[in-house]
Amino acid sequence: MRHFGKLMTDLATAFVLLFAFQAQAKSKTGQPAPPFEVKLFDGTKTTLESYRGKVVVINYWATWCGPCKAEIPMMSRYHQLAKTRGFEIIGVVTKDSVSPKQLTKLSVALSYPLASDLKGKYGQIDDAVPTNYVIDRKGVLRYAKAGSFDPQEFVDLINPLLAEKP
Repeated sequence: MRHFGKLMTDLATAFVLLFAFQAQAKSKTGQPAPPFEVKLFDGTKTTLESYRGKVVVINYWATWCGPCKAEIPMMSRYHQLAKTRGFEIIGVVTKDSVSPKQLTKLSVALSYPLASDLKGKYGQIDDAVPTNYVIDRKGVLRYAKAGSFDPQEFVDLINPLLAEKP
């Protein structure tokens, strides 16, 4: 019986530590964006630091996801118009999508780069795609949600951030 009590105490401690770690690991809006390193389809690697002074969207998506397919062309068009104003998007393809090699035509057609891997405290929120993160020019995480953007919602979120001084 004494072993059972110790086992229950150890399990309770493990759960507390696990939840504390998970809460700490999640990115919080209004806080400095966690650093990341991303490997783009062309093989180059880049980091959050290389985007300093720019507004950045990290977009997790999958080839089988209907809402993802709907928002990608809208985001690419907006990026074409706003990239000279310091706007960047990184499209992170989820592991359950087709291989990066099969996405070559799409990666060439988009105005922003696709990535096969992003290391950092980012990921699909609740395992949902699309999941989007928006980082402002000062490196602050301003948006982190699962779900696709409505075009007007996207413009209403990004335009004010682009209007901020770097």
